[in-house]
Amino acid sequence: MTRGTDTAQQVSLADFDFIRKLVYEHSAIALDDSKEYLVEARLAPIARREGLSSVTDLIRRVRNGETRLHHDVVSAVATNETTFFRDVHPFDALRDVLIPEVLAANGGRSLALWSAAASTGQEAYSLAMVVSDHFPHIPNVTILGTDFSADVLERARIAKFSQLEVNRGLPARLLIKHFVRDGREWQLSDEIRRMVTFRQLNLARPLDRMPGIDIVFLRNVLIYFDMPTKVEVLRQVAKVLRPGGYLFLGGSETTYGIDDSFERVHPTPKTVCYRLHQVKAGR
Repeated sequence: MTRGTDTAQQVSLADFDFIRKLVYEHSAIALDDSKEYLVEARLAPIARREGLSSVTDLIRRVRNGETRLHHDVVSAVATNETTFFRDVHPFDALRDVLIPEVLAANGGRSLALWSAAASTGQEAYSLAMVVSDHFPHIPNVTILGTDFSADVLERARIAKFSQLEVNRGLPARLLIKHFVRDGREWQLSDEIRRMVTFRQLNLARPLDRMPGIDIVFLRNVLIYFDMPTKVEVLRQVAKVLRPGGYLFLGGSETTYGIDDSFERVHPTPKTVCYRLHQVKAGR
């Protein structure tokens, strides 16, 4: 069957291996053999943008050392999906149990949250809305959103979202309260935007200049890493967590068998997260 465009043609094994190595080197994300379709789907729009007839032609240009395309290809393949208030239960636990616990422990003085794979910002801004709506009087609030991709972080800072994006997980009352319509998009309020600081960061590399964090959201990220990278990421997260701090992972992720310094806890019946084992007095 003849196609109108060849940009979606299947990439060769050699090209797939090249892209797989490139993505791993720049993001530490390990693509298994089943992800060939993802590489083809994610790279086809870039090929069309560049006026190329196929993904193979695009990869050929990347092989020839075009730095701009290196960045675009890695970002396209490695960027993961994000939504507002994803799975909702972690945010309920944050509001009802964990933030009150952190504030009780430090006298209500401060709160530090980290969205460790922020992408275009929906998770970090969800955290900010929880704090703004339910804990408006904390004197010192830090909400950090990080991602390896500068492109998605720029979108996050702009904080304009399509109708589809706000339809996915954002309650209507929060859309009305915190957003204004701007053409076909929705602009997040300056008040919520100012609560979040976005920073480019590769989780697989040393976490320099990281503040102490009370609660880390590292959800649906470890599944993309190989075992050595998972070990290193969790080791570094443990270093920045404050005493009594919590770590949220995705529903299919765990610290079990990777980092024994964490224990699994249930702040609510429907929520699982992790905290560092408490050192008992006298040990």
